[in-house]
Amino acid sequence: MSAETPVCQLLERQEADYRGWLWVAPPRDAWLEEGQGSVVSADHGVLQAWRERGRPAFSPFDALQTGEPPGAVLFWPKSHLLGEWWLLWLCANLPPGTPLQLVGENQGGIKRVLKVLAALGLGCRKRDSARRCILFETRLDTVGIDPDAAWTRFEADGLTLASHPGVFGHGKLDEGTRLLLDQLERHLPGPERAQAVLDMGCGDGILAAWLARRGHAVTAVDVNAFAVEATRRTLAANGLEGQVLASDVYSALDRQRFAAIVSNPPFHQERNIDYGPAGRLIREAPELLLPGGELWLVANAFLPYPDLLQSAFGDFDILADDRRFRVYRVGVAGSR
Repeated sequence: MSAETPVCQLLERQEADYRGWLWVAPPRDAWLEEGQGSVVSADHGVLQAWRERGRPAFSPFDALQTGEPPGAVLFWPKSHLLGEWWLLWLCANLPPGTPLQLVGENQGGIKRVLKVLAALGLGCRKRDSARRCILFETRLDTVGIDPDAAWTRFEADGLTLASHPGVFGHGKLDEGTRLLLDQLERHLPGPERAQAVLDMGCGDGILAAWLARRGHAVTAVDVNAFAVEATRRTLAANGLEGQVLASDVYSALDRQRFAAIVSNPPFHQERNIDYGPAGRLIREAPELLLPGGELWLVANAFLPYPDLLQSAFGDFDILADDRRFRVYRVGVAGSR
C-alpha cells in the first residue's frame, strides 16, 4: 500500500526504520494504518481505524502502553499552539534523547517549527522536503513545562468554560454558538419540561453546560478528545452533570434517542472544507430523535445545509439569520 497523503508520501521515501515508532496526530492514511508502530491521536476516527486493524492506538488522555518507542513522528497541526502542546506532551511522556521527526505541509505552518524548537532549547535540522512538505528531526529533552498549563478558563453566559488549543473557539464564545443560545433560550422548553438532549460536537462544553443548567439530561459527544476532556472539565467546574463521550458523529451512541439534538457542526478538516460529518449528522438525525423531537443547528449562512435538511426531514425553519450565521430548527413527525 502506497502513502496517500503528501506528508506520508514524504515519510515513505525515507530510509529510516520506523518499526515500533510512535505516530503522533497523523492524518488518515492506509500506508500508516497497515504499517508498524502505534498511534496517539485526539481524533476518535483515526483511533478507531487503527484499532480495527488491531493496531495499538491511544488518546493523549490515555496511559501509554507502548514502553519506550525507538522514535516518534509528530504531524504538525494547523494550530500553532496545538503543535506546541504536542511537543510538550512528547517531552513529558517519552525519555530524553528519543528521536523525534516533525512533518507538515508548507501551507500548514511547518516552517514555524524551527522557532518553537529553539524556544524550548531543542536542536533541529531539516531532513528532507518534497510534495510541498518539510521533514525536520530533533531529539526530545526535559523542558520543564507541564503540558497541562495549556488548559485555561474563561467565563461566558454565567458559566466557567475549560479551554484548550485543540478545541474549536479556544478561549472565546463563538458568535454562531451565541446566536444558537439566544434561540434556545426563546424556544427550547425550560426546567419545567426537562428532556434528554444530545449536544453533537460539544467543543468546550458551552451548550452541554447551558442545557444541564436548565435541568436537561445531557449527552455530549465529539470526535475530538480535547473537546471531550474540555466538556468534562466545564461540567465539573460548574457543578453540573452529563454524559460525555468520544464519538464519530453518532457512532458511540447505542440505541439512545433524544427529544432534541443541538449542534454547531464543524465543516473544516484541517484547512479543507468537509461537509461529511455535518451531512451524517443531518441524514441520520431522524433515527436518533424521539417522536416530536427536534434538530437544532447553527451554521455559516453560505453552507448548503438547507438542501440536506430538506432531503432528510422535508420542511424546516430558519429561526435566526444575521447574514453570517443561521439557526435552523427541524422536527420529526409529531413536533408540531
